[in-house]
Amino acid sequence: MAEETPARVEPRFAPGHESEGRPAALIAWGLYILSLPSANLLVIVGLIVAYAGRGGSDGLSRAHIDAQIRLFWSVFWWTILLWIGFWACVVGVVMEPATGFVLVPLAIILLLALLFLTVWFTIKSIIGLINLLGDRAP
Repeated sequence: MAEETPARVEPRFAPGHESEGRPAALIAWGLYILSLPSANLLVIVGLIVAYAGRGGSDGLSRAHIDAQIRLFWSVFWWTILLWIGFWACVVGVVMEPATGFVLVPLAIILLLALLFLTVWFTIKSIIGLINLLGDRAP
């Protein structure tokens, strides 16, 4: 009886396998969630992980990584816009105190919008992690 030799499995060197991006997507979602207690320092690390894992992922993992990158940049620009508006109100009140009855409530609304944006980012990240763990789209 002749023994069969097992089929030789060649290593795969080409990127783009769905399972390759899953750890990066999991880590990035986790870092996004932890950004709130870390004063947003870990969100930068999460973004770097997402960009690093982007090239080697495909399918569902790539969709999550792309969603993470889009989420970061949209929240980043909204945060910049809201902070500019807030500081414009502060400068306006300092330069012309008579406008305080309009600018102070506007500044409070802008700060509340920043708080809402932070909470929304965290909730969106939690939902993204839950969806990734359940093999669902972001």
